[in-house]
Amino acid sequence: MTDYVGGGREMRPGTVSLVGAGPGDPELLTVKARRLLEEADAVLYDSLVSEAIRELPPASVERIDVGKRGDGERTTQAAINGLMVRRAAAGDDLVRLKSGDPCVFGRGGEEAEHLAAAGIPVEVVPGITSAIAGPELIGVPATHRDHASSLTVVTGHDDPTKTEGALDWDALAGSVTAGGTLVILMGVGRLPDNMGALRAGGVDPETPVAVVERASRPDEFAVTGTVETI
Repeated sequence: MTDYVGGGREMRPGTVSLVGAGPGDPELLTVKARRLLEEADAVLYDSLVSEAIRELPPASVERIDVGKRGDGERTTQAAINGLMVRRAAAGDDLVRLKSGDPCVFGRGGEEAEHLAAAGIPVEVVPGITSAIAGPELIGVPATHRDHASSLTVVTGHDDPTKTEGALDWDALAGSVTAGGTLVILMGVGRLPDNMGALRAGGVDPETPVAVVERASRPDEFAVTGTVETI
């Protein structure tokens, strides 16, 4: 984008939109997300974004695979940050497309801080998080007036080196024992450890558990059991 000032031409930076892609079904995208995908100069997408959504931008929009996963990232966060700043500083309007919601364990907050510090206009477009979509799509409401009056969402692979803000599994177990719903995102890889931590915290081994993978996609998988058997 350009502005004309005093007869000269002044380049202004483009905007970076941190957009939530939802769980995977294109029909679960927000109207604004769909519009931005069609209007952007380039879309930078993560590997967790579904193929169906990656194919939505028209041919005129550049698609950049930044292929980032928490368990073995192919593009470093620093490289992604640098690319966004360079492209936006050159005047490009970018969509940074993230699975689910950009700020629910998606590093959207970190990226927004970096862009703002570099003087790049940034906006956040919320998406449907799998913390809600996953349970609901298999018929399990996240809350229910008669059964669950609280909802806690945590990451399933907390950084073990964190000195502040680390998960308190005893407290989480207490919330489950009190009748609350606990959603563990990205938790399949550490499922036995996480269930063990809940049992150690006093959760009844017969407490129902559901595991959902690839929610809303054609290959969605779900299984149910208990804290003891899952």
